[in-house]
Amino acid sequence: MYTMQSWTCICLIICSMQSVCHCCDWIRHHYGHLSSEYLSLLDQMGGDITKQNAPVFFPTSLYRHIDDAEVEDKVRFLKDTIYQIINLFDGNMKSVTWDKKNLDDFLNILERQLENLNSCVSPAMKPERRLKRYFKKLNKNVLRKMNYSAQAWELIRKETKRHLQRLDILAAQMY
Repeated sequence: MYTMQSWTCICLIICSMQSVCHCCDWIRHHYGHLSSEYLSLLDQMGGDITKQNAPVFFPTSLYRHIDDAEVEDKVRFLKDTIYQIINLFDGNMKSVTWDKKNLDDFLNILERQLENLNSCVSPAMKPERRLKRYFKKLNKNVLRKMNYSAQAWELIRKETKRHLQRLDILAAQMY
């Protein structure tokens, strides 16, 4: 558990490395609020979240690995995961029966979260390949293989919720 003084020191170190001082305060004061908003919208978009499991295994080992990483790597992971989720929702959504306004609000808040996280991460840092590969498999083995059906999108909604909840835990570990 960090004291306010040690947190300030960590933020100063990150700020000196990245010259973006608003990042630490932004994650501490705004990330959780936006996250609770988009998780609520995700639930309100449609009916109950499906009980069916996706044919792609959730990358729990990747999350365990990032739990022990440096703060800068955790922030990059948050950004990369949200970026991948936004890209996943950029597919053929003709079959979804979700509330359109809630879906739009959900994606807009995710975009806002991404913009803020982008300003916290050095553009020279490479994204985690295993994360990118996981989302590529999710797209291929769920959306494309199931022909972008409503059922496929429900699986994506379920997996998205799992990721966003796990990202909340990761963000909470940073302060």
